[in-house]
Amino acid sequence: MAKQTHVVLRGSKRGKDRYANRVANADPNERIDVTVTLAGPKLPGPNDRVEKMTPAEFAKKYGAKKKDAAAVVKSLKAYGLKIESVSLPTRSIRVSGKISALSKAFKVKLVMMRSSRQDDYRGRTGSLSIPAELKGIVTGVFGLDERRMVDERRPRQDAAAVAAGPAPLSPPQIEQRYNFPPGDGAGQSIAIAEFGGGYFSDDVADYCSKFQRPIPAVKAVAVDAPAYTREQILALPSTERKTQLGYSVEVMMDIEIIAGLCPAASLSVYFSTFDQQGWVDLLNAVIPSLPVTLSVSWGSAEDDTDWSSNAVTEINDRLNALRLLGVTTCVSSGDDGAGDLVPDKKAHVDFPASSPFVLSVGGTMLDNSGGAVNEVTWNNPPGQRYIGNRPTNGGSTGGGVSTVFDRPDWQNVSVASLNKGSIDGRVVPDVAALAGPPGYDLFFDGKPAPNGGTSAATPVWASLIARINAALPAEKRQRFVTPLLYQNSSNGSPVGQVASVDITSGNNRSSPDPGKGYSAKVGYDAVTGWGVPDGVKLLANL
Repeated sequence: MAKQTHVVLRGSKRGKDRYANRVANADPNERIDVTVTLAGPKLPGPNDRVEKMTPAEFAKKYGAKKKDAAAVVKSLKAYGLKIESVSLPTRSIRVSGKISALSKAFKVKLVMMRSSRQDDYRGRTGSLSIPAELKGIVTGVFGLDERRMVDERRPRQDAAAVAAGPAPLSPPQIEQRYNFPPGDGAGQSIAIAEFGGGYFSDDVADYCSKFQRPIPAVKAVAVDAPAYTREQILALPSTERKTQLGYSVEVMMDIEIIAGLCPAASLSVYFSTFDQQGWVDLLNAVIPSLPVTLSVSWGSAEDDTDWSSNAVTEINDRLNALRLLGVTTCVSSGDDGAGDLVPDKKAHVDFPASSPFVLSVGGTMLDNSGGAVNEVTWNNPPGQRYIGNRPTNGGSTGGGVSTVFDRPDWQNVSVASLNKGSIDGRVVPDVAALAGPPGYDLFFDGKPAPNGGTSAATPVWASLIARINAALPAEKRQRFVTPLLYQNSSNGSPVGQVASVDITSGNNRSSPDPGKGYSAKVGYDAVTGWGVPDGVKLLANL
């Protein structure tokens, strides 16, 4: 009997991309980079009590073993692959080589796909195999498939439309509405995740000048994607130029909101590709930098068949690592209601917002239909008119019950899934902030560019956490905030309830899929969580 050379890599299976069709085989002579992830000591689960660790302590206790990395290096070199880097703390090895060599090493057929969601890309279906001697050592191989694994979150609003209604919110108005504690984020490091686009420094300067805020220190970090400047994007071919300008709208919204609320903080913006490898590599880059918070305004339905299950595991493990280091990762819950763009008549929640190791952020809007202005759940069907008779592009806050992650013990809330027979999963979101009308007063490409979405609500929360962290005594700084919201305060009520303004009106029903949604109610719910923040009260309770 011939010796078995390869074994199937558990969790590597990828389903067919419903948005794409095969057009050709991939060029066997093209050289590409992939990220190989390694096994390591089991990380604490969401229900385990943990003490905050330093990066060095984490690396020593949970990093990959040298002998395992050495085994991978030896095995893959035998296939003619080049080892670019080895990181034991993040359990990762960067490997490069020709597609022909990678195909032999991982028993995969790579093809070119034509998609309605992205440019032609290199893809695959089915499972990968790994050299038999690496069984139990290699946990994932990412970068062979460039399939898009993020959804954009931008219910854009143009300046002319906004002029017809109440003005979008400025930084002082955000601070006032959410009762931010005094401060400017001095001494705080904030990370921002981006999957395309570029950083336009002059727009940040214009924005800060308008609101009389100092210009923060912003560092653009290229991970798997370029950290473009405006000039570099304008020099691209027309189709790519348009695409990257579109992504840059998201980038600049994230940066400007944080710049307006934490102008004295240090901002690091990480640019990566929007595939599975891009997620893993971006988090690998953030972990050693130890920010107080990471803001992520991107995601995709957690149970979409486009994900490989081991990619979800590897991303979640890195979010867990950030949690163990005391980092609060703020993640938008999505802009597409209870269906989350999956056309199967079921309710879905977004990942990584559904991870138990993040703070999931939902969205609200201001409604004056009854005369007084009230903050309600954001659900704004396309073309429907709200405050000031202003048309919008639609959108609704994501929220619901996970089918992938169990409900952590600390999330002691009662919310039933809309899906029959579903698990009592992690409930999304934890909190909320303004996402819909009237939006945020922003700049893009030298012009006013008001915008919103849970993409905007998320950097608001990241900014608040940084402001609070700066005001806390040293022994209570750098903590993963999310479980603390569910613990009882001194008056016996949960901190999230005491330190939030409850949102009790609205729902996140999306049509046609699933045609139903979750509703806001008194107390915690699956559309706005505990509600919108009262920053001073949250500081007092933390």
